[in-house]
Amino acid sequence: MKTYPAFDVRTDSADLLLALVDDFSPTAVEERDAGVRVFFATAAARDEAAAASRARGFDASAIDVPDEDWARRSQEGLQPVTIGRIVVRTNPSPPISIATNPQSPIANPIAIVIPASMAFGTGHHATTRLCLEALQAIDIEGAEVLDVGTGSGILAIAAALLGAARGVGIDHDADAIQAARENLDRNPRARSVEFIESDLVTLRGRPFDLVAANLTGALLVRSAPRLLDLAAAGGHLILSGFLVDERDAIADAFRSATIVWERCEDEWAALAVKKS
Repeated sequence: MKTYPAFDVRTDSADLLLALVDDFSPTAVEERDAGVRVFFATAAARDEAAAASRARGFDASAIDVPDEDWARRSQEGLQPVTIGRIVVRTNPSPPISIATNPQSPIANPIAIVIPASMAFGTGHHATTRLCLEALQAIDIEGAEVLDVGTGSGILAIAAALLGAARGVGIDHDADAIQAARENLDRNPRARSVEFIESDLVTLRGRPFDLVAANLTGALLVRSAPRLLDLAAAGGHLILSGFLVDERDAIADAFRSATIVWERCEDEWAALAVKKS
């Protein structure tokens, strides 16, 4: 069974911990009753981050999480998430209707089915919600969209359902790409979407009208020149996955582009910028 390297920390200073491990490119964070569980792409990255955390006084306990166990626990009690016109469910029923919430009716709702799994992105994390909100704040009708670090594929799928002409999701994790392709099958109305096992260095092709990057603060700063290169002139970039106190560093890294939208939710933030 596939397992994922992570560590558990009992702490009430989760923001400080996440800022500390940002340089080790964590792939996801699961909030727990008395602390957090932080996931990494490799055991080596996990172990280095755990050592750095312990040096700063955090008691980080390494763990390998089975995919099926994580998905089962995470899916228990998950309710549909509504972001603008988009309603994200972990299962296909009951069907979405305009009267989903009689007090706040949704005009022309867009239903997306993304089961919980270790390929993160069910809409239950603030950074995913912020990216979905940004996608609806920008006119992407007929656009070509790139989703960097696609995970579950939710942003590429959402872009297609919002009117994008083409969506491409890339991830260096083969399991994430497989999960994204399975999620695409669950959302057959999302056409002209493909998922590719690739990264920012090896990706080739013409620039995109919109580049979405829900990564980490440190990775966004390091990758800013390449992400900007992937956006066409006059195109947009949606940036999230970073903490509110990292906002200025992200804005500075992308200072050649103009900020056209920004939001924060809890301790997380997102920016949309337009390339000149």
